[in-house]
Amino acid sequence: MERPRLVNKDFLIDTIANFFIYIVFYLLLVIIAPYAMDTLHATPSEAGLASSIFIVGSLIARIFTGRFIEQIGRRKTLYIGLIFFLITTLLYFGVTSLVFLYLVRILHGIGFGISATSAQTFIANIVPKERRGEGIGYFIAFSSTIASAVGPFIGMYLNQHGSFSILIVICFSVIAVSCIAMLFLKIPEVNISQEQLADIKKFKLSNFFEIKAIPISSISIFVGICYASIVSFIDPFARQSDLVAAGNFFFVVYAIFLLLSRPVAGRLFDQKGENSVMYPCFVLFAIGLALISLSHLGAILLLAAAFVGCGFGTFLSSAQTIAVKASLPHRTGVATSTFYSFLEGGMGFGPFFLGLLVPLIGYRGLYMCMAIVVLVCICPYFFLYGKTHKIGTDLHS
Repeated sequence: MERPRLVNKDFLIDTIANFFIYIVFYLLLVIIAPYAMDTLHATPSEAGLASSIFIVGSLIARIFTGRFIEQIGRRKTLYIGLIFFLITTLLYFGVTSLVFLYLVRILHGIGFGISATSAQTFIANIVPKERRGEGIGYFIAFSSTIASAVGPFIGMYLNQHGSFSILIVICFSVIAVSCIAMLFLKIPEVNISQEQLADIKKFKLSNFFEIKAIPISSISIFVGICYASIVSFIDPFARQSDLVAAGNFFFVVYAIFLLLSRPVAGRLFDQKGENSVMYPCFVLFAIGLALISLSHLGAILLLAAAFVGCGFGTFLSSAQTIAVKASLPHRTGVATSTFYSFLEGGMGFGPFFLGLLVPLIGYRGLYMCMAIVVLVCICPYFFLYGKTHKIGTDLHS
């Protein structure tokens, strides 16, 4: 039997648009703190808050977008998010104080959260359900994952050789391209009964969070914290360990190996079940973190990046697929926002608590602790999900 086609016009448009949305996120993530310290004379802690407070806006948006995306329509929600994301980008030109920068970052985060949640919700209905694990995996790999490598590289380059104004113009242009691209996307709307619509409009916890997605999402908090240790501290670790050259290419190697692992991981997920992918994810990610802790040579640090790419990168797409599959079709938006709210909550607030550990145990001790945390995550995964979904089984489609 011939497998249904995975890549089509809508798949490509949604992937490209999501890539540009995340480029802006990662590009600004690496330069806001230096900008705040150099231009607004912020302290390191104040500058760090200027960078991470973006996540607060994103979390607020994701929580409410999951509820309203089916209520007011997917296309309307998407364009509300993209236009708001576009307009708030221009506010950076008016920043003259740290307080105003905080406000702009929160508003910009809201625009990002609505836009990203919408794009990530669509893909679950664009790809054939028989290849959902593979399709969502490719979507994440070729959009947000590549952006996580390209965005920081562009941001650091422009910060050294350009100006903040040029960087904002680029961000505005990139979001504008996403707006134009989405005009050509056939957005899959879900047929909702009057009873379901009435239920969505009720103000209750289940309309902000998908209960069935919480088990896998709760695990993603801790996995997100572990990944945050890399995003936040790999640069100072590399400088302290005299591994700057390798550190500059860490996320490039990470992205390459995630892309290489996608075909195998996606097919295993769809054909053998989620456990065939999830358990190796935890182990590979833990190995990568342990190798960072033990790396004294650039080659070892880049080998760690390869393991992290195969481990965390594959976890990200597989866990999102599990969250979507656990929910009913008209709850896809809520499930997507639930998963990313938990994940980004861990990634956004984790660095603050991890930073308290660094003076006590150092960077190497931190990464070894994170490796242990990832391995410990296998236990809650088994009891909350894994034991009821053995290899070869599947959730309702």
